[in-house]
Amino acid sequence: MSISSTYKKNITIPENVIDANSHVNNVAYVQWMQDIAVEHYSAIGGVGAQGADATWVVREHRVEYFLPAFAGEEIEIRTWVENIRKVRSLRKYEFVRKADGKTLVKGETDWVFVDVKTGRPREIPEEVVNVFR
Repeated sequence: MSISSTYKKNITIPENVIDANSHVNNVAYVQWMQDIAVEHYSAIGGVGAQGADATWVVREHRVEYFLPAFAGEEIEIRTWVENIRKVRSLRKYEFVRKADGKTLVKGETDWVFVDVKTGRPREIPEEVVNVFR
């Protein structure tokens, strides 16, 4: 069960992410996952809530590909925070083709909250947890 509402963004697939197989390169999806996570977090006030002495780093990305996508297609990227634990948070993603509503890709990222100076995991403060509710 997610603890945050779904954040959505539509994009038109640019030519520069198309690979030798004539569809979106897998690396583009990982980049889009990171970009929308940062955009969502900023939009709900996460950056201000965390302060300057902490940040999020990626522990693990998982991506499952179902269908290819092509240049010029419009897709909707969806993301939400599935859970928050002591120092980690699981964020999920879906990429859906607008023309037919088919899910192209699903992914998730295990994020770790860390101290900027030491790089060590640190407990997620209640102020940060609250921005997701």
